[in-house]
Amino acid sequence: MSKISKFLPFAACGAALLASSAFGQAGDEAAATAAANANALAKSGTITTGLAALGAGLAAVGAGLGIGRIGGSAVESTARQPEMAGKIQTQMIIAAALIEGVGLFAVVVGVLVIVL
Repeated sequence: MSKISKFLPFAACGAALLASSAFGQAGDEAAATAAANANALAKSGTITTGLAALGAGLAAVGAGLGIGRIGGSAVESTARQPEMAGKIQTQMIIAAALIEGVGLFAVVVGVLVIVL
């Protein structure tokens, strides 16, 4: 059982309790029902949760491989033409930042699917 799947029932119960108190639902019975429903949904282990976790992991690995390839190519290019090191480094940092942004966005979307 992964850390996220251990944490998910507690997070769902907390979110349900917070939502019930925030929206002014009367009584402890409504909060308990909402928490029980959220806990049952979190423990159901649907295929969507597994695919979202797989997608988040693949996004992180893909971004890491892309940034690693950029770094390796930049070092090789700098070794071939040392006078272009400044331009190569600038282009490398911009490309790595763009890849990291897309990778982070994909991981956040995957985690949100798991949590929500």
